[in-house]
Amino acid sequence: MQVILLERVAKLGQMGDVVDVKPGFARNYLLLQGKALTASKENIAAFEEQKAQLEARNLESKKEAEALAAKLDGERFIVIRQASDGGNLYGSVTTRDAANVATEAGFSIDRKQILIRQPIKELGLHEIEVHLHPEVMCLVTLNVARSPEEAELQESGKSIQDLAAEEEAQAEFEVSQLFDDIGAAGMDDDDQPAPAPRAEEGSEDPRDAD
Repeated sequence: MQVILLERVAKLGQMGDVVDVKPGFARNYLLLQGKALTASKENIAAFEEQKAQLEARNLESKKEAEALAAKLDGERFIVIRQASDGGNLYGSVTTRDAANVATEAGFSIDRKQILIRQPIKELGLHEIEVHLHPEVMCLVTLNVARSPEEAELQESGKSIQDLAAEEEAQAEFEVSQLFDDIGAAGMDDDDQPAPAPRAEEGSEDPRDAD
């Protein structure tokens, strides 16, 4: 099926290009989202008449997107989720979750603008893409944690696994110190001189003879 693109579409073409696509992709995405029109003679002619207006509109929206991207790029947002001790989430973080935390932070983002390439199913820092315009994309990071305190820990470069390992090592050290102290106390008792035998009453000390 041939369509004429009304805006740039990644891996497909630029505004005004007539491209061949699968009918399902055209109907369910390109036409539905207003990104293209069927490439009939009438639609191509209508596009040519409106091309200048469409290009001007595209340029304006691109500038707005670039201004937002300059503020948004590199931002980090905390997402609080329940997870197991091993760091696996009970569920996953979705594009809707990402859009919500960004909006709460003052950025007007739609979940359809967000791309999560790898499912987020564990605690930690996860980089995602925000496509603000067909030609403007920026990156943000989701700090997925069970609490704000844990998020702060992860922000410092440590993972929940690192913290668990540190706590285990500290516990082992404290136990070893306890046994060392007990052993040292036992050795101190062994080093004490044995008390001298007491002479029985009425007996004479051999040294007093003569």
